[in-house]
Amino acid sequence: MFRKVFKIGLSLAVIGLIVFVGLLVTDGKEDITLQKPSDTAMMSAERGELLLGLAGCVNCHTDVKNDGAVLAGGRALETPFGTFYAPNISSDTANGIGNWSEEDFVRALRHGRRPDGANYFPAFPYVAYTRMTDGDMLAIRTAIMARPAEAGPNKPHDIGFPFNQRWTMRFWKLLHFDAGTFENDSAQSAAWNRGAYISEAVAHCGECHTPRWPSGGLKRGAWLSGTANGPEGEMAPNLTQDEDTGLGGWTDPDLAFLLTDGLKIDGDVVGSVMYEVVEHGTSKLPEDDIAAIVEYLKSLPPVANPDAPSAQGF
Repeated sequence: MFRKVFKIGLSLAVIGLIVFVGLLVTDGKEDITLQKPSDTAMMSAERGELLLGLAGCVNCHTDVKNDGAVLAGGRALETPFGTFYAPNISSDTANGIGNWSEEDFVRALRHGRRPDGANYFPAFPYVAYTRMTDGDMLAIRTAIMARPAEAGPNKPHDIGFPFNQRWTMRFWKLLHFDAGTFENDSAQSAAWNRGAYISEAVAHCGECHTPRWPSGGLKRGAWLSGTANGPEGEMAPNLTQDEDTGLGGWTDPDLAFLLTDGLKIDGDVVGSVMYEVVEHGTSKLPEDDIAAIVEYLKSLPPVANPDAPSAQGF
């Protein structure tokens, strides 16, 4: 009896500590001082369109299965915590982001905050987007604002208590989120750093190909080693240089061909979510960016992950 009471008391104490810490970290708007590139072409709609596809915005915020309008939201994202529905991010002023300022947009990607200061759930991959430059974020915004407004209403998420409580994201962020832009590694080449920036920040490969803790945070020590529970319940293969399940047997041309044409080394075509990544994103990149991604991926140390599918199963 004493043991049972002790366990209940300990559980309540842990919950109380989480609530207390969460309440200490108040919601609010971080001050944003935009660092715009001197070359205004870097923030053009044309360049933004490339980044819009590469960042997965078109994929996630378009309900293709139900013939939804591009960027009008509604796509269901199944997770262990419930179903999240991507919001409307078109230039519509009622349901989209047409009324957002540049600062609002950058704050969302850099800090995971809504314009009212509330936290976004990490189904929105701001954990990766935070590392993008202000210029790239603003280029994406320019592209969105140049597209037609779509009036599709937003669907409420289908997630239960306590995962539907936004205030708990304060505590989650303390555990799993560090805001800040990508920093070049001086020990690596310029191409490697470019590949790392594209892969880790813009294309957010780690969000799909890295296993997670029960809390939903990424297991950084198993970076890109794959997971059996990837996006929309699909498997995401090991991208490290592990010889058994990773990319250890893939040549540079093999990887480049996959990123540009979506073909695997066995001649098959990549699966649904990865197909979208190629179709809207990597296939539109210039050759030097593809080569940079390949250099980065080929540098990843081998990580054996028996729970992840083989890279043959892209």
